[in-house]
Amino acid sequence: MSLLWAVLSWTGLCRVLVVLAAGLGALVSVWMARLLARHAWFTRRLSCFSKPHANSWLLGHLGQMQSSEEGLLQADDLVRMYTHSCSWFIGPFYHLVRLFHPDYVKPLLMAPASVTMKDELIYGHLRPWLGQSLLLSSGAEWSRKRRLLTPAFHFDILKDYVVKFNTSTDTMHEKWRHLVAKGPATIEMFDHVTLMTLDSLLKCAFSYKSDCQKSTSEYVSAIVELSELVIDRRQKILHHWDWFYWKTEQGKRFRKALSTVHRFTREVVQKRRALISQQTKTDTDVSAAPRRKKDFVDIILLSKDEDGRGLTDEEIQAEANTFMFAGESHDTTASAICWTLYNLARHELYQEKCRQEVMDLMQGRDRHAVEWEDLSNLPFTTMCIRESLRLHSPVQAVTRKYTKDMALPGHRTVPKGAICLVSIYGTHHNPAVWTNPDEFNPLRFDPECTAERASHAYIPFSSGPRNCIGQKFALAQLRVVVALTLLRYRLTPGVNPKLGARSGGVRRLPQLVLRAEGGLWLQLEPLIPHDLEESDD
Repeated sequence: MSLLWAVLSWTGLCRVLVVLAAGLGALVSVWMARLLARHAWFTRRLSCFSKPHANSWLLGHLGQMQSSEEGLLQADDLVRMYTHSCSWFIGPFYHLVRLFHPDYVKPLLMAPASVTMKDELIYGHLRPWLGQSLLLSSGAEWSRKRRLLTPAFHFDILKDYVVKFNTSTDTMHEKWRHLVAKGPATIEMFDHVTLMTLDSLLKCAFSYKSDCQKSTSEYVSAIVELSELVIDRRQKILHHWDWFYWKTEQGKRFRKALSTVHRFTREVVQKRRALISQQTKTDTDVSAAPRRKKDFVDIILLSKDEDGRGLTDEEIQAEANTFMFAGESHDTTASAICWTLYNLARHELYQEKCRQEVMDLMQGRDRHAVEWEDLSNLPFTTMCIRESLRLHSPVQAVTRKYTKDMALPGHRTVPKGAICLVSIYGTHHNPAVWTNPDEFNPLRFDPECTAERASHAYIPFSSGPRNCIGQKFALAQLRVVVALTLLRYRLTPGVNPKLGARSGGVRRLPQLVLRAEGGLWLQLEPLIPHDLEESDD
């Protein structure tokens, strides 16, 4: 009897498994049918755009978008061939329009924020880290957060940040002094400058003295690892699905680093809110509660909308994490600084003209420090910075999706739901827009030249309602670091000491920001005697 029951039970289980398998197979079939129908619909709607050769009708351009020097050269070819735009699809999953001309870029970037969304291809992988922050939100939620965060980048706040830019730069230069004590030395810029901008940002965001330029920090290491893992995930199509990614070794590492970062920001926000609450008991002026100079967290904790509501602790943590990562992040600013120094190292006359401008500014001062009022008195240095941001934009592209069809010139339309990849690199290197686009020429940004240029020919910080909220922060830090560096050091191109002449020159490496394969090496020669610099400190 027991044997018969066992047989019947096994038979019943098998039947259940067969039914489940059939049901799962049916669901997969329905999903595939919908995916293919969606693919066919987008293919038809995007037929008004030219399409480069694809691997197949189904896989499309999967694997063709390379994060390498070759990928940038491929973008150059697309710009020369199509001038303004082309369509692109990655398997049947992602359908894109790539745009690289001001006339086509402008309608998309200037579209109202109410119809503009961030897509999941580029930004979705950041959501576990940055939450529903300003960078990733849309619609009314985005508008409210933008209003609440704007005061954090007011000129009066930036004035206080300039002091911190100076001190972090001084720390980096102190390290360089020891390296060049016996004469000129070749240094990899990204290693040093990235730590310096991170140190500076931690001071501005949290009033946190990490000392990360001289010693390791668990939080700093976690920030670096998260950035690397986001890049790695973007390049592996299977890792785009959460159910798969979180089971991988990379996914587990991401969760661990994420826990470290979120714990740090959570503790900072909670402690600061408690401090402000305690101080308001003895101070009737709430806005003056922190008696020290206010940092980013202070300002967003005290911000209120028209209904008197502020951001929740969770929202503040998301914005603090975004401040460390997004357009005004240490990585983005570090990239801009490194490439500016690289371009000046390659152009001695421009470097010397910038240096003379800074020396004239510092004449008669006891201590070498760039002050807020100085930033508007560095016109040629600023022209060089802007040209470097054109030639080597830290961010190569921004992507958008829209909740309605978007009309473009030439009777073309981007259908609702398609991803618009606005190529900052392509626009800045478009020969139909710029004369000799691969040449470093800061005179392009002479005021007389800029007046005749199309409004969206130059977009290093994007444009329109969803432009980079921290661009004034980034430009202020750029001018401080570049000015102090040129005052103290002469720069010439260097080579990776491990490769020597075999390095073959600088190869660009477009990742989250534009870096260089094997590093960006410059030779530094001290201009101020060591003992004088010691007395300045």
